[in-house]
Amino acid sequence: MRLLSSGLVYVAVSSLAALVIGIVFDGLNEPISLISLCSGAVAGVTAFISVPSASVASDKSGDKANQFTRYGSIWLWVLGAVFGMFACRSFLWLLYYDGDAVRIQSPHNLGDLGLHIAYIRNFANGVKLWPDSPLYVFSKLRYPAGIDLFNALFANLGFDLRHQLAATGLLASIATFYAFYRWSGAFGIAGFLFNGGAAGYQFFQTWKFLAYQDTANISWKSIPLTMFVTQRGLLYAIPAGLALLCHWRGKYGSEAGVKREILPNWVEYILYATMPLFHIHTFLALNFVVILLVIARPESRRPLIGLVAAAFVPATCFVWLITDNFHARSVFGWHPGWTQNVDEFAMPFLSFWFVNFGLVLPLALVLVAIVGWNEWKTLPAATFELPGSPGLLATMRLLWKQALKFELSTDTIFLAAASLIFLFTCFIKTAPWEWDNIKIIIWAYFLVLPILWTRLIKPWPVLGRATICAILFLSGFVNLLGGLAAGRPGFEFASRAEADSVASVIRKFPIEARFAAFPTYNHPLLLAGRKVVCGYPGHLWTQGIDAGPVERKLESLMLGNGDWMQLGRELRIHYLFWGKEEKINYATSSRPWEHKLPVAAQGSWGAIYDFGPSR
Repeated sequence: MRLLSSGLVYVAVSSLAALVIGIVFDGLNEPISLISLCSGAVAGVTAFISVPSASVASDKSGDKANQFTRYGSIWLWVLGAVFGMFACRSFLWLLYYDGDAVRIQSPHNLGDLGLHIAYIRNFANGVKLWPDSPLYVFSKLRYPAGIDLFNALFANLGFDLRHQLAATGLLASIATFYAFYRWSGAFGIAGFLFNGGAAGYQFFQTWKFLAYQDTANISWKSIPLTMFVTQRGLLYAIPAGLALLCHWRGKYGSEAGVKREILPNWVEYILYATMPLFHIHTFLALNFVVILLVIARPESRRPLIGLVAAAFVPATCFVWLITDNFHARSVFGWHPGWTQNVDEFAMPFLSFWFVNFGLVLPLALVLVAIVGWNEWKTLPAATFELPGSPGLLATMRLLWKQALKFELSTDTIFLAAASLIFLFTCFIKTAPWEWDNIKIIIWAYFLVLPILWTRLIKPWPVLGRATICAILFLSGFVNLLGGLAAGRPGFEFASRAEADSVASVIRKFPIEARFAAFPTYNHPLLLAGRKVVCGYPGHLWTQGIDAGPVERKLESLMLGNGDWMQLGRELRIHYLFWGKEEKINYATSSRPWEHKLPVAAQGSWGAIYDFGPSR
């Protein structure tokens, strides 16, 4: 846990230092980036020294042999090989050059990677922090972009973006592998890699390894392929969240003789308090666990209430930043059934839950019944007893005393947290697109994995364990291999010559300048980190932005309709970009700016016209 904790602290403190110093000095530059990374390195080394090593923990528990045998399982090494194959295939070819073409490995990443590159470059350009959205003219950046801010520090120091994206993904994969091992052993690693329902069993009809889960009608998609690779905040959030869960289980565990603090208080605080900057859904899931621990573990109340109180101000500040100063409209809404009744995901009730989750949900229900019954049997009878006719005040006092003494096992608490998270996401949508609830549903799944293994599957005979694991993971295994193979030729993402030419030309333009351009996810302006009036509509919609009126004004402007100069002023435009995408999508434009506005730059890629100062 020492290396994992120190690495996570390094990322968190570097990003936090960059944010604070960047706010004070109106943006990032090379000295600020270097100071931020050095601050993170100091904090990381301090965390490494502060966190007890596995050998020390083994000595304290009396299990000295454990440190030599804990990694000896053949299944752990097999899973490590599969995890390594996934990580290398996904991140070494995350973004690469093929002649003039810029390609990516994953089709799921076409839109997401363009978004993250825009954020990284935007931060690295030195815009004022917290920045205006590079995707929308009337908003601050509405995204938990902590990991992009971290990568921007290296971009500022001249590191090639392709190489650092690959390195970040590979190191995060190692951290995630180890964090899952500490949280739920080899079973948890398999659960992460091979999550799947019944879709993958189509293999027995085709005898081909294909991405059966990645079709439009499946909601519970492969976590590694469709989330870990694409949702870059999870590169930090999953290992950090699992590290906190391991710490809380160790510190407040109910088994005699195993209680120990895995993380120092200050490391726990940094990982918890900075989580909203990296992944707000993980922060929400962790709070479910914290609330139930406070309710049902008396010894956790003082430290956890203190943790939440100390983290309240910084965590609130991070939420304030990533929600456009709380101006973003609420995306929470009542929506029963997750995606069961949504467009192409819609299926009949039983079909939906079985096809998506397979045996996981029935086993989870059995697990809840077993753990709940065992917990009920161990509760003292006096917990629910009241003396005869005590009076209202005396009854309230007695109930309060009993509530303070109320205690459940950590397995019960984590399982209850998983159940509440799952029920919450099945009735409340946390984003405009209902599918995005998967970002928090995965934490219900992660919480269940170690308890499912230790309380339900592990006690079975070897043949029974093997059968259950095969049923649980075969579908996801088929999908993982099929998904990795599907990206073998790669997918064209952008033109290298066009992107490099535009990036070179616009260096002389003010970094806060806003451009009128066609709204797409891989526009060369966005790949250079520059601000456009309106970005890809899908990105804006998922951030709770109703971009329709602005998009219509932009289209009218780019077609040269009416008083296009007035539209430009209303949209706060400094420059108009006319390139390949604009020529294709606004082919009928009268292009009046060619005779009315000065040319600020031009080349084989197109031209940029100067609107003058924005008013």
